[in-house]
Amino acid sequence: MKRLVYSALLSLALVFALLPVGAASATGSIGINVLLKSDVSSNFLSELAKHGTVLTVLDEIDALTMRVKAAKVSTIKALPFVAAVSTDAVRNGAPVDTVLADDFSDGISTWDQDAVNVTEFGSTTRQVAFDGTGVYVAVLDTGLVDAWRQYFPEERIAEEYAISFSGGGGEVGTVSSQKNKWEHDQNSHGTHVTSSILGYSLGGTSINGVAPMATIIPVKVLNQNGSGWSSVIAQGITYVADLKKGPLANYPVVINMSLGGSRLDVVEKAAIDYAIEAGVIIVASAGNEGETGMGYPGAYEPVISVAASGWVGEWVGPRNWWLASNVADPTNIEDFYITDFSSRELAGQDLDVAAPGSWIVGPYQNNSGQTSFYFLGGTSMASPHVAGIVALMVQKNSSLTATEVETILEGSAIPLPAGTRTITNPDGSSSSVSWGDDASGWGLTTADGALAATPLE
Repeated sequence: MKRLVYSALLSLALVFALLPVGAASATGSIGINVLLKSDVSSNFLSELAKHGTVLTVLDEIDALTMRVKAAKVSTIKALPFVAAVSTDAVRNGAPVDTVLADDFSDGISTWDQDAVNVTEFGSTTRQVAFDGTGVYVAVLDTGLVDAWRQYFPEERIAEEYAISFSGGGGEVGTVSSQKNKWEHDQNSHGTHVTSSILGYSLGGTSINGVAPMATIIPVKVLNQNGSGWSSVIAQGITYVADLKKGPLANYPVVINMSLGGSRLDVVEKAAIDYAIEAGVIIVASAGNEGETGMGYPGAYEPVISVAASGWVGEWVGPRNWWLASNVADPTNIEDFYITDFSSRELAGQDLDVAAPGSWIVGPYQNNSGQTSFYFLGGTSMASPHVAGIVALMVQKNSSLTATEVETILEGSAIPLPAGTRTITNPDGSSSSVSWGDDASGWGLTTADGALAATPLE
């Protein structure tokens, strides 16, 4: 998700995420996602073909996508074998150089890693005993930029499982996959998200990550503009679930989705349920719509949703404050706030925890092949911090279910009740930010707190 608000300070920029608004097809036809009551059969497909064009079939979740005239939707809904129908929903969110280090677990601390107590200011020694070893984290996003090997150790990216999905009912209709498009992203969103989990190389200096020894599976489900469709998201989720049921059956698998839209699609919901049943744990951003409410799939209860918190030490002190300033220990909740853009919880929505999502530095490229680093802000940046913490938790106890992980995160979070903070802006001015009890879920999550509450396997 991106709302673009640039700052030239430190030759870096801030990027906030916005979701594009869905649009109907110019031809008068629309893309729909259809959930069936039982297995897909040739009889069902023949009957549906009378009312439109069947595009992509997802056998694992008894679902399919179609292109139909809008007037046909009610007819399709009334078919006895159809469980639900929804229009396809909008979702937003190579050089050969390699990073010489195997991991960044001995990298320097940045404010956001300090805030979740993974690292400590002035030290390269991690503050937690786990690093994500043996855990796969699928990042469903825009993929990685061409120059990803200049940011991340090649060993940490599961190239054998990386994939790209595109299309969707809002575009050409059919969801297709491309093996190598995942590493030719022109957007950079997925690269920045990945950097919070793994850490990254900043001109040869190692920056620590929440789970630097986790293995990332890039799954490109958003296009080069950072947007996409729920049918494509569902395909990506199903793909990861099948990996968990197949070659990754003996490994913990986490999904991070720094993306969302205004409503939960029926097929996307079925894919989430299928993945969780397979043992996958799903983390997603809450959205950047403030009082308008949370986005989906983050607001769906089985998904661990993340609001964006900030630190009152931002832009205070030296110009490189983000790695040269100390987040005080023990954690003082008065040092933190909920950003104004972070989506608030409405009735029927489920907001779980908050994590750093304001002024997060990481790789972000404006020019293909040219390395650069930017401040990004959004719940898109908060979500991977929690996905990384989840990776640490399931490294400690690989038997944890999604429900158990969510319960531990909520129970160990530091409550961040309604309040007001005075913060410093990039230009040195001050402003006031306020939030209510609907903005922070169970509170600020920390790696040490979550791990202390995680039982040994």
